[in-house]
Amino acid sequence: MSFKIERGLFKYDLVDHHAVLCVRVDANAQEIRKRYLQIARSLHPDSCAAASDQEKLLANKLLSKLVNPAYEQLYQDKNRAEHNAVLAQIGKRLSQESDSVELTSANSRQLAGTPNFESAYRNAISQIAKIQYKSLGQVLEAIAQISELNLVYLMRSAGKSLSAASTPSPTVSNNLSGASTNKTAPPPPPQPKEDPVFTGYVRRAEELIAKNQLLKARVELQDALKMQPNNNQCHSLMGVVYLKQNQIKMAKIHFDRALQLDPKDETASEGKSKIDKILGKKSGDSANKKTAVSAAAGKSPKSESGGLFGGLFGGKKK
Repeated sequence: MSFKIERGLFKYDLVDHHAVLCVRVDANAQEIRKRYLQIARSLHPDSCAAASDQEKLLANKLLSKLVNPAYEQLYQDKNRAEHNAVLAQIGKRLSQESDSVELTSANSRQLAGTPNFESAYRNAISQIAKIQYKSLGQVLEAIAQISELNLVYLMRSAGKSLSAASTPSPTVSNNLSGASTNKTAPPPPPQPKEDPVFTGYVRRAEELIAKNQLLKARVELQDALKMQPNNNQCHSLMGVVYLKQNQIKMAKIHFDRALQLDPKDETASEGKSKIDKILGKKSGDSANKKTAVSAAAGKSPKSESGGLFGGLFGGKKK
């Protein structure tokens, strides 16, 4: 029994493992494993709810021929990174050849034209995942539709970064929704290149920070910064990691860098304020201690030198 799909990314000599599992192209290992276990429970012979022997056989084939290989490919970080790099290249190429891309599902056509495509993509994947393997006879159709959504998402992500890197022309023709305009487009604000590999690093770092697994989060952010050294979000998150580790100097360096890149970065602004309070408290504690010592010795506090800056830089280093 063979499973042949000729839509979405499958048209380009690629097995869309993300579509098989119905996970976002930037999903991390934890999300992939959680989704795999859900599917495996529904398809495994011991737990499959299929009514007939024929349906149970189909469920077992889907599990062994599609689902298990997809999980094996995506769960390992190295394999997933290599696969996502290929997806990013395909998205970039097709964003420049959008006229040749055929979209057959209503969901993918809608995603091609909606302004907030990132949110719409996440919602669509989430909804389809709820029903993908409930009707075994419709599984391949569901996978094809998901693959079209993945294709549109990759194209629009690549198109966004390409438009930021190029000089806008008087006429804009690269419009996935099919609409055209003759208006002169204003120069877009500079923004970092987007790709699923980079997004995956950042997403994993955020989740690890939330779990207080700071060393692992720092590794993810270091890898992300190798790809985009001038990404303010990465610098602000790195500042958060160092601040939680009580490495104030390093935290300040990254918060300052994030604010240089984007003065409106809320995470960096909040982190900088916390550092100022920490340093201010240390300075105050040092000044109070000196005042007490001076009083005990019968000296005036004004005779002590250093003031605020003496307390700030003369304290014990972290």
